[in-house]
Formats: sequence, structure tokens, C-alpha cells
Amino acid sequence: MKTNIILFDDDNWEALLPLTFTRPICELRVGILTIKEKWEHHLEASGSYITQDFLSEKFPIHIEEDNLIINSTVLPTPKLLKLIKQLGANEAILEGDELLAARLTRDQFDSLIDDKGVTELEGIDVSKDTNLIRRVIRPYDIFTHNDVEIKNDFAILTRGRQSQPLSDTNTVINPLDVFLEEGASVECAILNATTGPIYVGKNATIMEGGVVRGALAMCEGSVLKMGSKIYGATTLGPYSKVGGEVNNSVLTGYSNKGHEGFLGNSVLGEWCNLGADTNTSNLKNNYDEVKLWSYEEQRFDKTGLQFCGLIMGDHSKTGINTMFNTGSVVGVNANIFGSGYPRNYIPSYAWGGASGFKTYLLKKSLETAEKVMARRNIPLTELDRSILEHIFLNTSKYRIWENAV
Repeated sequence: MKTNIILFDDDNWEALLPLTFTRPICELRVGILTIKEKWEHHLEASGSYITQDFLSEKFPIHIEEDNLIINSTVLPTPKLLKLIKQLGANEAILEGDELLAARLTRDQFDSLIDDKGVTELEGIDVSKDTNLIRRVIRPYDIFTHNDVEIKNDFAILTRGRQSQPLSDTNTVINPLDVFLEEGASVECAILNATTGPIYVGKNATIMEGGVVRGALAMCEGSVLKMGSKIYGATTLGPYSKVGGEVNNSVLTGYSNKGHEGFLGNSVLGEWCNLGADTNTSNLKNNYDEVKLWSYEEQRFDKTGLQFCGLIMGDHSKTGINTMFNTGSVVGVNANIFGSGYPRNYIPSYAWGGASGFKTYLLKKSLETAEKVMARRNIPLTELDRSILEHIFLNTSKYRIWENAV
């Protein structure tokens, strides 16, 4: 029987908005795999969720008599995996007063859910071991960790396996670190894997003229279009399409940047579309530290980064020639267009651009989402509608033009 793991959202769920508006933390993609998929692979386990109430029906919990619970922000490391595998009943791993992992019975788990606590747990504090813990607690952690995570995921997904043959129409440097899954197609491309592996997933395609410097992760069905330029540490989630110039960015899945334009040090959710010649600035003209809108702090917060581009929630879109300032945050279901630079923070369900915004009405946005998803033969379910409606209602305070009426 597979180990039963339950990944729980902590208070960082809010700090990871807008990406977590529509998913638990462990459904964020970092590297090739989502955080949940990483733990499932490493522990040969089946995972479920403890998340926000409005997400819990789509992302339910499954409890067994014996359960490993793991903080969703935590990425697997060799040392941490060893400790978790050695956990006995009633034992926990802590970082200071934060719970990272524990092994709980069903009765203990029920007490935890009811806020009664689990007093008999014996805790191991690992906060002083800096090589043991890596976490995703801010949106930009996704692209800053992406290089290491592509390499880690590449190792576990390809270990002991043979790549599909690579056509001799390609120019390849360091072919041992290039792996093609079944159905992958790569023709007349330049692939340089000296700086990191290149993973081309099942039925993924690199079209003619694509130039890639690893690390690159292409998930199932993703496409690099003709003449694309990828500078490394980049992930194309399932069925995403990318053209133009991309550096150190993650497209979670089903999102498109299909044309020319630059995307750097950025994270896009699912079902996003960047119109032709959309560009993101990832470096301030004065080379200063980038500040980014924080839902947790309700203000622009220092990132400690010199390079930071765009963070965009699910279902958001841009028109052609859209330009984003350094360190821009866009919520869920925003539609951005027009000349000039829009503001650095654009709330969910905003419609407009630099000249001003109005509200993208819920009914219209759901109609568009349904059409977009139908193109991939994926239905917009009642659960999806309920989640999007919740976001619409609970983000109205950020749409300041509504409050001004």
C-alpha cells in the first residue's frame, strides 16, 4: 500500500497570492513537477490536501490510519527526505515553532483538525541546519528555486530510463542531459545542456529554429514555437505554448505566450494568454531592489531581488503590445490592454490598462473561461465556477474604482 501523505497549507497561502487563489500551495509547479508530485515521487506515496475552505471541495483530504503530514511550502531535500522516512509514530519535524512534517494516526489527525492540538508529539527542531530546508513562501521563490528544482526533478524522472532518440537535424551540446519522453518532437533546434538539463515531456514539441540553453522543463503537450529563445531555468507547464524570448520563468499550465516579446523572472498561472509583443521588464533602470505587491502585507514589499518580472494569476490575459513594469502583479481573470504601462498591481477582475480600469463582470469572465478551456477539451465545472465567484466577491476591495462609486 502506498504511503498516505497530506500536504497542508500554512499561513503562507496568503503570501503566495494571486497564484494560490485557485489552488493549494502544493499545486504550484516548481521545476518539472508540482510540489505535491515531488513528494509523491520521492515517498512513493499518494497525496491529498488541507487547504482553504473554498478550495477544499475541489482539493479534498484523504485520511488513513497512518498518515504523513507535510507542510505544502516545503521542497524535498535529501536530508529532509531521510528524516521524514525515519519518522516514527507521534514524531514531528519543526523549524522553530513551525511544523514541517509529522506522522499522525487518524485520531491524532482528527484532534488537529478540531484545533485540540496533538500534545504527545515529539518534535525535532531542524532550524539550524541550513542545507535541510528549502521552501516556497513568496511567488518569486518559484523562479528563484526553478533551476535547482528542474535539475532535481530531471534526476528522479529520468533515472534508469532511456531517452527517445533525438533527430540529427538538431545541434546538441551535452546530449546526456537532454531527455525526450514518448511522442516528443524536436527538429532543427539548437540545444545546449551544459548549464542545465533539457527535459521534453510526452508529446511536447520544439519547432524549427528553437534555441535553448538549459535548464528547460517542457511538460506534456507543451510547445516551443519557431525561433524561440530560451535562456534557462524555464518551465513550460502542460499544454503551454511559448514563442519569443524567455528567461527564468514558469508557466504553470495551459498558458500561452505564443509570439514575440520578452518574459523574464516571472510566473504565470493557468489559462493565461499574453498577446503578441507583450513585454515584461525584469530589471529597474536604476538597478535597484524590486518591490512587489504583497497580499499579506497589503503593500509593496521588498523582495531582495534585482531581477523580478511578472506574477500573474489564473485566467488573466493581455492585448498586443502590452508593457509591464518591473515587479508587476496581476490577479485572477484580469484583462489588460491599451498603450502605456499599467500600474504595478492589477487586481482580479480588472478590465483596462494604463488609461484606467473597470470591472470585468463575473458572467462575462466565466463565459470566456468556458470557451478557453473547451479548446483543450476541459470543462469549466461547477466547482471551478464556485471558486472563481468566491475570488470575484472577495477581491472587490482591491478594485478601488468600485469603492469610489
